[in-house]
Amino acid sequence: MTVKTLSWGKHRLPLGERTLVMGILNVTPDSFSDGGKFERLDKAVSHARQMVEEGADIIDIGGESSRPFSDPVPVETELERTIPVIERLSGKIDVPISIDTTKHKVAKEALAAGASMVNDISAMRQDPEMAALVADAGVPVILMHMLGTPKTMQEAPHYRNVTREIIGFLNDAANRAEAAGIPRAHIIVDPGIGFGKTVEHNLTLIKKVGELQSLGLPILIGPSRKAFIRKIMETHCGHEVSPDSPVAEAGTQAAVAAAVLGGANIVRAHDVKTTVTTVRIVDAIRNAPD
Repeated sequence: MTVKTLSWGKHRLPLGERTLVMGILNVTPDSFSDGGKFERLDKAVSHARQMVEEGADIIDIGGESSRPFSDPVPVETELERTIPVIERLSGKIDVPISIDTTKHKVAKEALAAGASMVNDISAMRQDPEMAALVADAGVPVILMHMLGTPKTMQEAPHYRNVTREIIGFLNDAANRAEAAGIPRAHIIVDPGIGFGKTVEHNLTLIKKVGELQSLGLPILIGPSRKAFIRKIMETHCGHEVSPDSPVAEAGTQAAVAAAVLGGANIVRAHDVKTTVTTVRIVDAIRNAPD
């Protein structure tokens, strides 16, 4: 397996040597799984530190829910939710802090406060000033595929060939980022599990995640507690499965294992401790001698 290092500033992340885990910290009242749990500053900071202790390689902080059919929030609201947390964590944890936003004004303030990565679920399409900001800052960016916006993405999503179309989308997004001055070595791609996809689309993308390696870029995947997992299990269980249930987490770990075996480099997770265990075992299996 090819081993590369994602390097910028003081940070070094090994890619290929082992699977990296990105811990999710939603400081929102309405995120689908953990909305409202970490709105208080002390709880958010404590949870971030706990995830680092559990083995998170990156902490991803978001102040706007991207659950299906959600409405956008103003820049000021995102700033009020995220910046105090980043300021409290900056210099206190030894892993990179990622800001999950589509707005360049939020990203700019977050980077100034101590964040060192940008996770843009719109692949920098929503805000035309995002690419220049990332290029000037010299930080990595995650480019994700999504149909439309969170408000519209689940309105009958359709593809002729979901894997091929998403590879084409991500290739175009990476080329636009390079043209804006972002080094290709700083680009990470995410197929956007759950963002404008049916259950079958999500399953196909996890099954064929290795095909994204044709882009020559690190692959991040985020199946954590997504609706497709819950829908599959509801069919088998015969009752509703909540996002924070043990069943949803067990299903998440199955999806994580499949994605890592397929070639994913980074996994975005709510339950860092369990996910770290999963990826370490899968890494060991993947790297075992023939």
